[in-house]
Amino acid sequence: MVNVFSIFIVMLFLMIGEWVSKITRSLIPSVFVTAILFVIGFWTFLPKNIVSSATFDTNFEGLCLALILVHLGTLMSLKQLLNQWKAVCIALFGVIGTITLTLFFGHLLFNWHSVVASVPPLSGGLVSVLIMTNGLKAQGLDQFIALPVSMLVLHSIFGYPLTSYLLKSECKRLLKNFSKDDSYVAKPIPKIQPIKSKISTDYKTSAFLITKVSLVGLFAQLFSTLIHNVINVNVIYLVFGVLAHQFCFLEDNILNKAGIANWLMYGLMAYIFSQLSLSTPQGMLSIIGEIFVLIILGIFGMFITSFILSKPFKMSWQMSFACALTALFGFPADYIMTSEVTHNMTKNKKEEHYLLSNIMPKMLVGGFATVSVASVVIASIFLKIL
Repeated sequence: MVNVFSIFIVMLFLMIGEWVSKITRSLIPSVFVTAILFVIGFWTFLPKNIVSSATFDTNFEGLCLALILVHLGTLMSLKQLLNQWKAVCIALFGVIGTITLTLFFGHLLFNWHSVVASVPPLSGGLVSVLIMTNGLKAQGLDQFIALPVSMLVLHSIFGYPLTSYLLKSECKRLLKNFSKDDSYVAKPIPKIQPIKSKISTDYKTSAFLITKVSLVGLFAQLFSTLIHNVINVNVIYLVFGVLAHQFCFLEDNILNKAGIANWLMYGLMAYIFSQLSLSTPQGMLSIIGEIFVLIILGIFGMFITSFILSKPFKMSWQMSFACALTALFGFPADYIMTSEVTHNMTKNKKEEHYLLSNIMPKMLVGGFATVSVASVVIASIFLKIL
C-alpha cells in the first residue's frame, strides 16, 4: 500500500504541474508548480523517502539517465545541425556568455561552490541537474544540492515568457514581409527522415526498441571503461546515441516509439525533486537571492552574445536571442512554444507554415545544441572544478 500511495502522490504532483502549465499556456512552468508542491509536502506531511518508495530510487535514476541520453541522440540530425549552423553558433556562444558572466561576477558575490553548482542547470536542463546533484553527493557537498534543483525550477519563470515575447516579435516581423498572394510556395519543414529497415514492423515491438537502446548504452559504458573514464560516461551515452542514429541502427525518437520516454522522464523529474527533501525553509530563503542574481547575469550574458552575432549572421536580434534562450529549457518545450506562438499569430495555414519553416528549425537545433549536448559537457567539466 505504501508504494501505491507514493506513486499516486508523485504522479499527482507532476500532473498538477502539467495542467497548470497547459491552462496558463506555459506562463507558469510545470516544473515550478511541481517543485512548490514537493517543497510544501516535504516541509509538512510527506515522508522524506516518498520518491524512493515510488521505486524512483538511485538505481532507477542511473538506468533512466543512460537510456534517455542515448535516446536524445536519436532526436538530432547532423544534416539539420549543419544547415542551421548559424543558430547553433548563436546558441552555443550564448551559453559561453552565460558562463562568463555568472562565473566572473558570481565568484565575486557568492561562494565558489554554490556558483559552480548552479550554473550548469542555467545553461541546460534536467540531465545537467542530475549530473550535478550526483556529483555533489559523491564529493560530500550535500549542502549545495538544493542549488541546481532550485535553478532548474526558477530559471523557467524568466525563460518561458521572455522567449514567448521574442517569438511573437519575430512572427510580426516575418508577417510584414510575407506576400499575401500565391507567390509563396510551402516547403517541407526540415525534420529527421524515417529510417528504413529490413525488419518487419511486426517485430519492432517495444521490447525490441528498448533492447537496441540498452545495447548502445552498454557499448557506451564499455567504451568509457576502456578509456578509463577520461570522458564523462554521460557524454559518451549521448555521442553513441547520435552515431547509432546516424548509422540507422536506432530509429528517431526511439523511446517515444517504445512508449516509455515519458515514464523515464517522470522518473528522472521525481528523483530530482526528491533532493528538495534536504532543504529547509531557512535554507531555501537563503539561496533564492543568489539564484535570481545568477539567472539575471546568465540571461544578460546570452543577450550580449546573441545581439552581437545577430547582425553578421543576418538574423534579427529577437530571433537570435530566442535561439540562445533555448538553453533554459530545450526540447520539447522549444517545439511546443514555437508551435503555440506561430499558431496564435496567424490567420491561416499558409501563414503558419511560413512562420514555422523560418522559426522552428532554428529553435530546435538551438535547443539540441545547448540542452542535449553542451549542458552535458558543461556539467561534466564543472564537476571537476568544484
